[in-house]
Amino acid sequence: MANQILFDPLLDWMVIYALGAALVLIVALSLWRGLSGWPFRLLAGAALLMALINPSLQSEEREPLSDIVLVVVDESASQRISDRPDQTVEAVDALEAEIEALGMEARIARVGDAEDNSGTRLMAELQRMMAEEPRARISGALLVTDGRLHDAELVPDMPAPIHALITGREGDWDRRLVIETAPAFAIIGEEVQLTLRIEDQGAVPDGLEGRSDIVIAIDGGPPQTYTVPVGESLDLPLTLEHAGQNVIQFTVPEAEGELTTRNNAAVVQINGIRDRLRVLLVSGEPHPGQRTWRNLLKSDPSVDLVHFTILRPPDRQDGVPVDELSLIAFPTRELFMEAVDEFDLIIFDRYQRRGILPMLYIDNIRRYVEDGGALLVAAGPDFAGASSLYRTPLSEILPGRPTARVIEDPYLPTISELGARHPVTTGLETEHTPRPDSDAPWGRWFRQIELTEQGGQTVMQGADGAPLLMLDRVGEGRVALLASDHAWLWDRGFEGGGPQLELLRRLAHWMMGEPDLEEEALTADVDGQSILITRRTLADTVGTVTVTTPDGDEIEVMLEESSPGAFTGEIVGAEQGLYRLVEGDFERVIALGPAAPREFEVTIAGSDQIDPLAEAVGGTSIRLEEGMPDIRRVGEGRAAHGRNWLGLITRDAYVTTDVTVMPLVSAWLFLLIAASLMVAGWLREGRQ
Repeated sequence: MANQILFDPLLDWMVIYALGAALVLIVALSLWRGLSGWPFRLLAGAALLMALINPSLQSEEREPLSDIVLVVVDESASQRISDRPDQTVEAVDALEAEIEALGMEARIARVGDAEDNSGTRLMAELQRMMAEEPRARISGALLVTDGRLHDAELVPDMPAPIHALITGREGDWDRRLVIETAPAFAIIGEEVQLTLRIEDQGAVPDGLEGRSDIVIAIDGGPPQTYTVPVGESLDLPLTLEHAGQNVIQFTVPEAEGELTTRNNAAVVQINGIRDRLRVLLVSGEPHPGQRTWRNLLKSDPSVDLVHFTILRPPDRQDGVPVDELSLIAFPTRELFMEAVDEFDLIIFDRYQRRGILPMLYIDNIRRYVEDGGALLVAAGPDFAGASSLYRTPLSEILPGRPTARVIEDPYLPTISELGARHPVTTGLETEHTPRPDSDAPWGRWFRQIELTEQGGQTVMQGADGAPLLMLDRVGEGRVALLASDHAWLWDRGFEGGGPQLELLRRLAHWMMGEPDLEEEALTADVDGQSILITRRTLADTVGTVTVTTPDGDEIEVMLEESSPGAFTGEIVGAEQGLYRLVEGDFERVIALGPAAPREFEVTIAGSDQIDPLAEAVGGTSIRLEEGMPDIRRVGEGRAAHGRNWLGLITRDAYVTTDVTVMPLVSAWLFLLIAASLMVAGWLREGRQ
């Protein structure tokens, strides 16, 4: 119960002030005239003014409310290392018990990792909790954390102290790998620079300072170990070997006693691009298909095309003097002996042996392929005859052997069962719109050289199911054999045409080792907080993918066939960090967000960030390794912390359940008092 006197004037306050002034004037006039009843006049006027002010007694019935303590528990990734989880659980249990014993209510909120890698958002959570509670009931805030928060600028306007209970140990130390600079793109074969640094934090044990090993692996290849200084920025020269994504993994071996290895590894993904792609196209004779090859190769500005067409072979006898010929002599030695390794792709288009290239030069081409080069043979009728390229050292690397039969009947090129799964030909039908009046996906061809398979893979078939397009890997290089010279019919739109440019583009890129066209590959793509795993293969089934998470746990991911030759699986809601994927002989490393999230930039627990925030509102921080502090009630304005104790403000909040208002004095009583005083004054002056 609480009582209070209220004033509810019957007239406006300005009127009352005017009446009060008039009363003072009347009393002053009475004094000037020497009237002895002026005190009675003053008291009577005051009684009338008090009646106009209308004093009332307000009685409230109040129900006391308990004080509220806001408890924010840091459950971010940095709080899950060492014995911090145990410290946190014990501290929260003890706080709940002590707060309940004080008759207060605890509001507990738990803060995990932010999805956008923005770190620990303790102050944002504290703001949210304050918005949900009456300000007058908040007795204080307790933070159970390692002290590493990333939103100190959002500290709320607290009406009570903020205290922090710091996990971790004074003797903790950690080693961290930092990638300072790394390019997103680099030209294949040219050196690029990466800058990295290894740094130590905390109480580093004697004997571990100064130098550290670092392990570098490119595309899951054999790791290489180097010893480097700690605390210095290092420039690492790197040369990319292939196009597409190049994944470079850096790992610092775990040192004895360090807190975590989550920040000991980093992955850099650099997209390798070719500066200029050098292609040598040798046409054995002019024919309609030459323009198809030129359209494909010249449409790409990054391709340097060297094209020779043999117009006058040595066996031609036309009687024209050599010094009067305007043709360019075929530089056979320069191309096929001295500069052959400078080309990324060699194409023989309807080429036949005419004594222009000695067997030694052709054998050098075979060596070029086995060492990593690429050869494409577009066969014409001569490939089936005695002057065929097959009757050279190239027969050792070609995937098909001609039977000497040339098929010149109309046929529809089709994708083989294997080709439906191969990246070069899969989905090729969708790249072309067939004629409305035809059920065929594309137009027919009219010539094919019959081949007998002797290796490789047949991805397209022609007449009577005979091999039309064959692919093979030879040594480090690749070979393709197209058993027809009629691809140009698609280019000319015969019977609706066909996807000749897309087919030849894929074929050329596969031969040059583009990762997107590898028939056997394990890839992973990040989409938000999910990882999409894709296993491309020519086989009918694949095994499960073993995924090693950033915490070192292993999970098995089942893959399902999503399209011909592609099996996919997904990891949903994955935490940020480095993931290693293994399926059979294939291995892939991918980073979801940064390999070492912001939570692991500084892992040593400390109060340097929280102390300024807490001291501003009368709070402090205490390390849990020193023991659990006592929790006490303190009066508002008193010190809120001391030696091994933390104070929470007693707020004395309440809710009013009933209000009664009654006049302090009855209006009739005021009138009677005023009348009596006026009569007394009159009598006093009359007797005198």
